[in-house]
Amino acid sequence: MCMPALHRRRWTIRDVKRLIDERPAYTPRYELVDGELLLTPAPSYRHQRLIGAVYRLLHEYVDRHHVGEAVVSPAEVRLTPDSYLEPDVFVVPAVNGRRPPAVDPTTRILLAVEVLSPSSARHDRITKRRFFQRARLESYWIIDGEAELFEIWHPGDERPALVDGPFIWNPTGATEPLLVDVARFFAEAADTLPAEG
Repeated sequence: MCMPALHRRRWTIRDVKRLIDERPAYTPRYELVDGELLLTPAPSYRHQRLIGAVYRLLHEYVDRHHVGEAVVSPAEVRLTPDSYLEPDVFVVPAVNGRRPPAVDPTTRILLAVEVLSPSSARHDRITKRRFFQRARLESYWIIDGEAELFEIWHPGDERPALVDGPFIWNPTGATEPLLVDVARFFAEAADTLPAEG
């Protein structure tokens, strides 16, 4: 279950790094927002399938148009000195039309994407969303696999755009926008394999 630490205290990057070093595998995931420790257990198979689908979609687009690089977590994002996040998928912007340097931690991103699970919904929709909006992230997508829709957030939005049809993502530096067909996205991530042709 995704939850803040049991005792109320202000966690630090050092605390999070220690927890990560001491865990036996890649889970649980530890993240830090405004001194609050976020803990997420191992994801489900469907969750991972949706992550793979959105990664493929973004990777193909950002690579072809030299927008940047799509990354799948675990990978460290630090948009502020006291934050430590691992969005499911994120896009690091290109530098002068070239792939960004592969440095840890990543300190600048164009897009963060989280796939909802029952254990992460509160933090994805509230804690992380508020943080990304304050950090002026261009776009934050929450993928709701149960409702088969995308929640699209931008800085200053009071409510998300709830999208179950096509939408356009036009990031900084793009010469052509990405058209995301949400219905097709979920159809391609369904349990049945797509027909050949």
